[in-house]
Amino acid sequence: MKPTLQLRRAGLAAALAAALALGAGAAPVSGASAAGAGSANAAPTDADRPQPARRSDDALHSLLLGSARAGTRIVAVGERGVVLLSDDDGKSYRQAAAVPVRSTLTAVSFADPQHGWAVGHDGVVLASADGGEHWTLQRRDTAVDQPLFSVLFTSASSGWACGLWSLLLHTDDGGQHWETVTLPAPDGARRADRNLYRLFADPNGALYIAAERGSVLRSADGGASWRYLDTGYRGSLWAGTALADGTLLVAGLRGSLYRSADAGASWQPVDSGIRSSITDLVASGRKIRASALDGNTLASDDAGASFSHAQRDDRPTLTTLVTASDGRALLFGRSGPLAQR
Repeated sequence: MKPTLQLRRAGLAAALAAALALGAGAAPVSGASAAGAGSANAAPTDADRPQPARRSDDALHSLLLGSARAGTRIVAVGERGVVLLSDDDGKSYRQAAAVPVRSTLTAVSFADPQHGWAVGHDGVVLASADGGEHWTLQRRDTAVDQPLFSVLFTSASSGWACGLWSLLLHTDDGGQHWETVTLPAPDGARRADRNLYRLFADPNGALYIAAERGSVLRSADGGASWRYLDTGYRGSLWAGTALADGTLLVAGLRGSLYRSADAGASWQPVDSGIRSSITDLVASGRKIRASALDGNTLASDDAGASFSHAQRDDRPTLTTLVTASDGRALLFGRSGPLAQR
C-alpha cells in the first residue's frame, strides 16, 4: 500500500469519520522536531513558513474536530486553522482574533481560563495566554505530516500531545520546549507504532491514552513509564474520559464502549445501543455525554453503567462536544456548531 494512502486512512480515522476527507501523504518520522516553526533541523524557507488562518464568515461553518472549556468560554478548533469562541454558553460563536497557521487543528486543552494549547496536522502546537483569542506557534514539523490528534495539560506548565505512529510529546515548561517520548513496544511487537487518539487523566494523576487495536496506555508515574492495558476490544478507540471517582470509559468504532472501575486493570463492555462510531466523551460528576457519527448522541446518569441514545433527524457527522452550564450537550461537526434541537 502506498504511504500516501496509509496516512490518508490514518488521518481519516483521527478526524473521526471516513466521510470527512482529511489527511495528506507522508513518510515516517525519525525524530523530534525542534521547538518553534520549521522542520526539525533546518531553517524554514519562505515556502515553508506557515500562513495565518483566514478570517471569514465561512469559518462558522467549518469542520470542527476538538472543543474545550476555558472557564466559561467555549473554544472549538478545526480545519484550516479555524478557532471559534463562544462567551454566551454556545448561543453564538465568533472567530479567534489571531491564529498563525492554516493547518487542520484536531484538539484543544485549557489548563485554566487563560492558558490553552491546540494541536493538529503538520505536527503543530499552538498556545494561547488569553483564553483562545490570540495564538502563537510553539512547534511545527513540515518535514513530514505526522499529525497530532490530542493534547492534555494537567497544569500551566506540564502538558502532553500524541498522534500518528505512537508520536508522544511532553513539555514541562508550558510548551517552550517539547521532547519526544519513546514508548515501549506492545507485547509481540518490535516497536511502538500504534496511532494514539485521546489523552486523558484520572483524579489521582494517572495518565491514559486511548489508541488503536483496543489499547489503552497508562502511566502512573507522571509519564516516566507507560504500559499497555488490554480492553478486550480489537478496534480503534477514539475517545476516553475519567470520572471523579476514578471510573474510566473509552469508546470508538461501531459504537464500542468499555468501562473500568479499577484503574484499567479490567474492562467491561457497555451496550451503547448504536452501531455508529463514538467520537467524544465528556464527564461531569456521574453524568457522561457522548457524540457519535450519523447524528447519534449518548447520555449516562449512572457513571457509565448504562447509556440512553438519541438520533437527530438530519443525521449529521458529530465530531466533538462540550457541556453547557445547564448540562446540555453542545455539539460540533462537519459544518461547525450545531443548532440545538
